[in-house]
Amino acid sequence: MIFLATGPVFGAASNDPDWPCIQRKVPTLSPGVMWPHPMPENGLTEETRAAVEETSDILALRRVTLEEAEAAVARAEVAHPEFGRAEYGAIFARVFDRLNARRNELMDGIARYARNQARMAENIEALRAQMKRLESAESPDFDRIDKVEAELDWHERIFTDRARSLRYVCETPVLLEQRIYAIAQMLLARVDE
Repeated sequence: MIFLATGPVFGAASNDPDWPCIQRKVPTLSPGVMWPHPMPENGLTEETRAAVEETSDILALRRVTLEEAEAAVARAEVAHPEFGRAEYGAIFARVFDRLNARRNELMDGIARYARNQARMAENIEALRAQMKRLESAESPDFDRIDKVEAELDWHERIFTDRARSLRYVCETPVLLEQRIYAIAQMLLARVDE
């Protein structure tokens, strides 16, 4: 539970060769780490279920700040004073499922991103080898050298730009983990009152 509250404290190498991030790859999250109570299976009334769905839909939106999420939970608490562990647990379960699904999609995308970068690096190395061969020829074809050099520059620029954006891309799953944890704490504060 603490690993999410303190931010990205990972840093261990991953066994996944497609994982390019500094943060250790945590393939699956467990809701039980963040929500210490049993998850409700059923038992919500129609009205309560609608309120749970509405509140969880708001909380699962990444564009909604944590302050706005807190306000949405407070509105639900005022509108439904009967909310207890089951209702807040149901809200958490729905938020967890949605944000964890997004996190999994992002992590799959990061792996694809890394594979594409590896292919691009191989292509750059092949172009460098081709340049070396062309330049060391007995009678160099300067037009061909210029063409390969332009292509090499283009690929290197794309590779470098993508490598720079990798830090942001790698932070996104961590930000989702932190959001899930913060929402769990927000809801638990009401359960434990």
